[in-house]
Amino acid sequence: MANDVCTERPLFGGAISCSFPARFQDVSSIREVPDHQEVFVDPSRDESLIIELLDLKNEVEDHESATWFLRDLAIEQDASDSVVVEHSGIMELSGLQYGNVPVPAMTAVGQLAVSKGRQGRGAENIVRVYLANIRLKNVSTDLLITAYEPLIINPLSESARTVGAGVAVPAEQSGCLPVQEVFRLAVSSFKIHDWNLFGGGAEA
Repeated sequence: MANDVCTERPLFGGAISCSFPARFQDVSSIREVPDHQEVFVDPSRDESLIIELLDLKNEVEDHESATWFLRDLAIEQDASDSVVVEHSGIMELSGLQYGNVPVPAMTAVGQLAVSKGRQGRGAENIVRVYLANIRLKNVSTDLLITAYEPLIINPLSESARTVGAGVAVPAEQSGCLPVQEVFRLAVSSFKIHDWNLFGGGAEA
């Protein structure tokens, strides 16, 4: 039984919020994070949650946007040859509406072999990536919510020092909410409080 305490967390100065476990720490208190990102990690489990604002990719079709961003992420992390898309779908966001219609979040789940930070080939961990793309077309923004769940930790990875090498300990055994549920909670609870974050775009 998970004993995670989940709270609503303000993002981007309170303009956005979503809920996820308190064990995820704000990385900006440790190192510099780009202005268009909010990054949270649980170092004890090497799990992470990233909320990111990007310019709208008009050339990408809605129904395939999450898969497109997942593959783009793999290329960015030098893991394009290892991405395996396991699932794609749609989640409705009851807390976010535009024109009185709930805004959908396109989702994709996949596995990647990625190295930590500047570690190169040979130190890759196998991670499951959960990605949601919320298309805010009224303000020309693609918003991404991405959660990383380590499956197998490489002995040569920096992560092995903290969480140990080999197959990751299941969340349930540690009394934690599984990353899949952390991701679903973060996406389903997503709210926009101040549309001025997006450069003064029209409110929903």
